[in-house]
Amino acid sequence: MEKETDISRVAALIGDPARAIILTSLSAGGARTAGELAQEAGITAQTASSHLSKLKAGGLIASRKQGRHHYFVLADSDVDDILERLFGLAERVGHTRTRPGPRDPAMRAARVCYNHLAGNAGVQLFDGLTEQKLIKNKDEELVLTEKGEGFFSNFGIDLERLRKKRRPLCKDCLDWSVRRTHLAGSLGTALLNRFYELKWATRVPDSRVIKFTPSGQKKFTTFVSGV
Repeated sequence: MEKETDISRVAALIGDPARAIILTSLSAGGARTAGELAQEAGITAQTASSHLSKLKAGGLIASRKQGRHHYFVLADSDVDDILERLFGLAERVGHTRTRPGPRDPAMRAARVCYNHLAGNAGVQLFDGLTEQKLIKNKDEELVLTEKGEGFFSNFGIDLERLRKKRRPLCKDCLDWSVRRTHLAGSLGTALLNRFYELKWATRVPDSRVIKFTPSGQKKFTTFVSGV
């Protein structure tokens, strides 16, 4: 008997409102306890435990133990890519939730998408690197150019180490809020970490939002424009 890929099981796991909130909470790339996720989803600890068991069995999340605590994370970056695209689809067809305060504008400005920069800043980064001919599309794949090799090395990125990872060096990711491409892959992660190291930007605690300092914003703008 021939086997077929069954997307309905994955869709059912994501489709439950409480599980969707849990996955969205984990899409920031951090680790959360069951109690924290229960509070985020507005459900009891027992209900959260049931949802987490289903998500883990379905291959969408993984657990880590540190001391007496168990933490949950997304299984891998592919899960986050799916969620990012679903955010975009929900936005396009009008399925949105209202959140109070300035969180939404801040999320659109700059946020972490699993472990790389997204939002307006992420798209600006991708466009700038492309215009400077540091990355390019080749045979429908995003690759680093010869010019980019020297540029990123001079910026403090260890490309040799990145190439030893199982993840692709460069990968495009569709941004849900801007509906354009931002940079993922190990290079995207390394660049965001480098921005943190240089203190250009920091991540808002318990949030996906990334805040650039005034001086960091100027340096980032120069970085992506090449001027």
